[in-house]
Amino acid sequence: MTKAMNNRKLGNTGLEVSAIGLGCMGLSYGYGQPTPEKDAIALIHKAYEMGVTLFDTAESYAIGVNESLVGKALQPIRDKVVIATKFGFKGGDPTQGLDSRSENIKAVVEASLKRLRTDRIDLLYQHRVDPKVPIEEVAETVRQLIKEGKVKHFGLSEASVKTIRKAHAIQPVAALQSEYSLWWRELEGETFPVLEELGIGLVPFSPLGRGFLAGSISEDTKLSQTDFRNNIPRFSEENRKANQVVVNWISDFAKKKNATPAQVALAWILAQKPWIVPIPGTTKAHRLMENVEGAELQLTVHDLTEINAALGTIQIQGDRYSQQLQQMVDK
Repeated sequence: MTKAMNNRKLGNTGLEVSAIGLGCMGLSYGYGQPTPEKDAIALIHKAYEMGVTLFDTAESYAIGVNESLVGKALQPIRDKVVIATKFGFKGGDPTQGLDSRSENIKAVVEASLKRLRTDRIDLLYQHRVDPKVPIEEVAETVRQLIKEGKVKHFGLSEASVKTIRKAHAIQPVAALQSEYSLWWRELEGETFPVLEELGIGLVPFSPLGRGFLAGSISEDTKLSQTDFRNNIPRFSEENRKANQVVVNWISDFAKKKNATPAQVALAWILAQKPWIVPIPGTTKAHRLMENVEGAELQLTVHDLTEINAALGTIQIQGDRYSQQLQQMVDK
């Protein structure tokens, strides 16, 4: 029996999804050993049973492996879910640099459709803005793919306000996917007003600070050698120790609400705007349940004021990206 979760609309394009989605990357890539396929499929099915209808993947997550997994898991319920994927890297490999040329976008979409076992991609993101290809050309290519019925909605990721406006003028953008959480709030300044003005949704990745805000990581945590957080300055031992003060405060606050730190972090995001849909990732069923239940936690105006006042005084230590990845963020 599938549970219902409140739905939200991403932008003005009619795309409706569950208030919390599932980021599927970590099942195949990025955080140490991939989850065995049987367990990963079971987790995706569990998410659907709990009311999740937005599933997020990308060509570049283990170069197609994650898309194939998501496609296999969702095939039996394809018409009841929204699948989001992304293009934008040479050969689907982030280490090879960016490629948003029209012919590459079209080729990636064909390959993604096969891996995802579907005839359309519900939400297609440009994974990173390619400075060598005008965003107008990218938007036009996606517009053609939408006309052909291969894509339903267009999204951007880590794009600047300037880029969002230019793309949206050619093909309405349904959603922007960018990092947003209690410890990364930069979007609130310039980006939020533009998303509101243009009617574009926000899909925050890393809403739990890559696990840190859930309280599952401390200065003593030993990350696997293949865990990409090893390369993120914010996750150095020294910075984890300095940033622990954030988690401690959220943990204390969560106790007062009979909730967990992760649930507070997600409820806080949902309380910011009605057009925000976070996509926490996990490989564990108990964490999935915890995250989904975060959608039920209601924070009062007083709660939000208290959180903002307390965390507004704390300076987060360490950059959110390595230098190489930072260079791919659109300015």
